Amino acid sequence: MSELAQVDFNSESVKKLVADILQEAKQQGATNAEVEIGINKGFSVTVRKGSVESIEYNQDKSIEIMVYQGKRRGCASLSDFRFEAIRAAVTAACNIARFTDEDPFAGLADKDQLAFNYPNLDLAFPWAISVEQAIELASTCEAQALAKDKRITNSEGASVSTGDALGAYGNSHGFIGLYPSTRHEMSCALIAKKGKEMQRDYSYTVALDPTLLESTEQVAQEAVDRTVRRLGSRRLKTQKVPVIFIAEEARRLLGHFLGAIQGGALYRKSSFLLDHLGKQIFPEHISLDERPHLVKTLGSAPFDDDGVATYPKFFIENGILKNYALGTYSARKLGMKSTGNAGGIFNLFITTGNKTLAELLKSMGTGLLVTELMGQGVNLVTGDYSRGACGFWVDKGEIQYPVEEITIAGNLVDMYRNLIEVGCDVDVRGNIRTGSILLDNMMVAGD
Repeated sequence: MSELAQVDFNSESVKKLVADILQEAKQQGATNAEVEIGINKGFSVTVRKGSVESIEYNQDKSIEIMVYQGKRRGCASLSDFRFEAIRAAVTAACNIARFTDEDPFAGLADKDQLAFNYPNLDLAFPWAISVEQAIELASTCEAQALAKDKRITNSEGASVSTGDALGAYGNSHGFIGLYPSTRHEMSCALIAKKGKEMQRDYSYTVALDPTLLESTEQVAQEAVDRTVRRLGSRRLKTQKVPVIFIAEEARRLLGHFLGAIQGGALYRKSSFLLDHLGKQIFPEHISLDERPHLVKTLGSAPFDDDGVATYPKFFIENGILKNYALGTYSARKLGMKSTGNAGGIFNLFITTGNKTLAELLKSMGTGLLVTELMGQGVNLVTGDYSRGACGFWVDKGEIQYPVEEITIAGNLVDMYRNLIEVGCDVDVRGNIRTGSILLDNMMVAGD
């Protein structure tokens, strides 16, 4: 069991270090201060063609110190936990604060928003696995995949990783909070060949509890299925058709919405959803809500990066934009209050229907099933969307053949408004929980 695994939820040593740094900042003349400590430890192994390709260990420690002289602020960061180094960092931060311009929006979060009574969300499940055992697991996964289909001719490797983390935050309002978390992952990437054609794809499983990881057999089978089904890919003629994003890619589609409601994008006026509170963004049957306090769940957090208590909320309710995602600084810039989202969104859920992916294909009839997106062609200022894609052509509700080297294009405003249905095949491997998404007509550019 790792060292971090033995640090309990109320680790007094880390709390004392945070308190000592805050006291040091006060003694050096800071009117206020905040401290963030991160400790990470873990390793990853990669096996390719039965041989160990890499073993990587990571053990990182960091301290971020922000001090305030009124509305002036200075920041220093370090990885040296000796107190003489910390004292020097506090001195440097205080010197910076003395010479920076005043920022009327700078400062700690309001005391009444801090998570003084935060819940234990049970996010740490250390994996008592040795490097040798991880290598054996990766080797088994790869060997199973290579044996399943003669068209699988090569491997880009199978990997297993495990990590423990402890995050702590405290400030001069008397708040100090911390919680441990874990993340474990296994993946396999393959190459299939038919004639002169070669295709690549992969599969992975991730969880904070290692007992919830899929088996090597499941990962191997999915990697094989995804890879061989891409053989025989064709291009399409340019046309406008309905599009389904599989759950994995639907997650990224919703990620653009989250980027557009982030406070930083809003106060910089670089979001197509600026001044859209109270307006219809999605159809009435769609809601998007945040559930940050789910126990034993990737993506949960009891407080945000400012120490503000996280809480359940709707960003979209019956299609209407109800909230932006704000941290303390961005909220003040916008004349609003923090929503407990400094650092991001914690478990976003979308309203799902009761149709499987196969049933969504039937509903679509003829169109494109997108299984992979490429490129960065998304403009959050205008909402313009253009991504390279590959997937499958669908006719009469059935997959006909794989397609590649195409581009799908539209505008996020129209795409969200024309969202027809969300499937029940929810992907739980990230902090955005969604099934496959069926959209009305999009431009598909090919030949």
